[in-house]
Amino acid sequence: MRVSNDLNFTQNALKVLEKRYLKKNEEGKIVETPDDLFKRVARSIASADLHFGKSEAEVETLEASFYEAMISLDFLPNSPTLMNAGRRLGQLSACFVIPIDDSMESIFDAVKNAAIIHKSGGGTGFSFSRLRPNGDVVGSTKGISSGPISFMTVFDTATEAVKQGGTRRGANMGLLRVDHPNILNFITCKDENTKLNNFNISVGLTEEFMNAINEDRQYDLINPRTKKVTHRLNAREVFDLIVNHAWKNGEPGIVFLDRINALNPIPKLGEIESTNPCGEQPLLPYESCNLGSINLAKMVKGSEVDWDRLRDVTWKSVHFLDNVIDVNKYPLKKIDEMTKANRKIGLGVMGWADMLIQMQIPYNSDKAAELAAEVMGFIQAEAKKASGALAEERGVFPNHKDSIYEGKLRLRNATVTTIAPTGTLSIIAGCSSGIEPLFAVSYVRTVMEGTKLIEVNPHFERIAKERGFWDRDLMEKMAEKGSIKSFDEIPEDVKSVFVTAHDITPGEHIKMQAAFQKYVDNAVSKTVNFSHDATVKDVEDVYLLAYKLGCKGVTVYRDGSREEQVLSTGKSAKTGSKAQEVQTVQKIVPRKRPEVIKGATRLMKTGCGNIYITINEDASGHLFELFTSMGKAGGCASSQSEALGRLISLALRSNIEPEAIISQLKGVRCHQPAWHSGGQIFSCSDAIAKALEKYHSVHDKGNGNGHKDGSDIMLIGACPECGGAVEHEGGCAVCRNCGFTRCG
Repeated sequence: MRVSNDLNFTQNALKVLEKRYLKKNEEGKIVETPDDLFKRVARSIASADLHFGKSEAEVETLEASFYEAMISLDFLPNSPTLMNAGRRLGQLSACFVIPIDDSMESIFDAVKNAAIIHKSGGGTGFSFSRLRPNGDVVGSTKGISSGPISFMTVFDTATEAVKQGGTRRGANMGLLRVDHPNILNFITCKDENTKLNNFNISVGLTEEFMNAINEDRQYDLINPRTKKVTHRLNAREVFDLIVNHAWKNGEPGIVFLDRINALNPIPKLGEIESTNPCGEQPLLPYESCNLGSINLAKMVKGSEVDWDRLRDVTWKSVHFLDNVIDVNKYPLKKIDEMTKANRKIGLGVMGWADMLIQMQIPYNSDKAAELAAEVMGFIQAEAKKASGALAEERGVFPNHKDSIYEGKLRLRNATVTTIAPTGTLSIIAGCSSGIEPLFAVSYVRTVMEGTKLIEVNPHFERIAKERGFWDRDLMEKMAEKGSIKSFDEIPEDVKSVFVTAHDITPGEHIKMQAAFQKYVDNAVSKTVNFSHDATVKDVEDVYLLAYKLGCKGVTVYRDGSREEQVLSTGKSAKTGSKAQEVQTVQKIVPRKRPEVIKGATRLMKTGCGNIYITINEDASGHLFELFTSMGKAGGCASSQSEALGRLISLALRSNIEPEAIISQLKGVRCHQPAWHSGGQIFSCSDAIAKALEKYHSVHDKGNGNGHKDGSDIMLIGACPECGGAVEHEGGCAVCRNCGFTRCG
């Protein structure tokens, strides 16, 4: 089916819908349009009203209302709802928290449960804080415990195996309390890029720890098995270690656990120990989050907020998300029971930067922070009213008696607001991501056959044409830089409004996060972007400011830091109490070809004809070289595939891991795909990648560097599917070229 653009989606939106959301048949062919998708979702979610005494006619009216909210791009639910509502799988939640107790049975039950969740398209959060530390006694066998970090690798491996069916990549949050005896090992556990690539990690900070930092004193480490103090550490030194590693590669993040629990709406049910993978949704064990976002870019009339429209969309969205809870097919019975007992929903926003631009308010201004509090305060208040109206009609959530609302406020939902990373949703909606500033005013988008297109923010294009400084050459120069602050031909008032993530100071990022957090039940997903030359002290200042301003957690990313981590071969050098990475340049010398080599040749069918791919390995079993031969000799396709083979061989002889090569080539599309062995081959490059992948999976040998999943491609800021630039957003990473995201 050729998908038409009758609904005026951007080309990127259509590309993402076709690749990730629209229903496909067994042959991989698209069998629904975007209009069909939104009708399917609206019909499925509206059907929940039948359980509450509504007539067929009333449900049809509601269905039309939900459809209009989505098709107008005023509101979109989280990706699993768009993908699965009204389909056989029917799993509609984005993320879950699974408990892990200090027993082998509980650990591997959690591994199994996580695999089931990942297969259904969800992400998982875990606290490893209950596990006894490394070296502790195992009572049943008198053996020695291997500690929480060794078990994290088990979860990581299981996630890698599942890969969520290829629709959504597996994503996990691993959290450890700062008072766990293994906290130092946890902080440094992602120093090597070969480990825990399916995890975001965060340290759970306590009020005791924050006070100890302020007072420059020691704090207790407590064995979770015995509840006894094992030893003490200097809080400032531990905090410095956290900050140094966040500066180095963005992890670990931090979560203020005591603050989260002080605001837990159902404290009688227990403590919140972890969050979802991007950190914005603290959850009790076995809870799931059902999220959706209002597009603030659509909530502007003239140069003012359209409060009436915002109110109407908020009420529709709360009704929609409450219905999701009842329509949802949960992956586990315990999750079904816990989710329906608390009925948490998370209504958030996207297009915040677009709203500010339309109102001509600089993102990094006091006026913007004031408007953030006003807009989110309005959404929060109206969402509570909408939840209250549903409670009168349908009843309060079952655990209401154990909540902070009992005797004060009757609500259908224990929480109503969350600000999540919107990733691919904002691409579909054609707006800016979440509450993030613009990533770039202009950027390069790669389309079919490698053609490069210059994409320009539509608001900027309109203003540039209206004010007479529109110029194609200028747009190309802007695309190279992203920021426009250095271009003299652009008026100053325009520059002040079209600021990008790196034009904004880290402190201004945090102030915006805090302004929204004030009126959000759960938490706020936001990345604090640092320039490459930011110091460790800059990261420290942001962490402390986030605590001071009432944030529930922080995610930071220093530009190019993960690339440094991959390429650096130097050791850390101490400068005072701060560790700075020493960069060295190492010349790579390809291995020489031995006299005898062995391998295999595989036939792959492509749109350009048959291609024969020969893969050879050396005597030690490491992949060494790759040759290609086209069924039709000569011509452009043949010469390009030969050149590709030579470059791949050079990479293999230079000890580049096969997974990294596969990640770069797999999914590259040409204008003429083909079918081979029940799967689609998008191009000659894709065929080579898949042949290399099949050979590698059978022989299971790399080139000695130990990489096992190609996730280093993700870490250095290049999309593993199209090679485009990756934006870091709220603990996640999103490619706005093809829609790839680490966490949905």
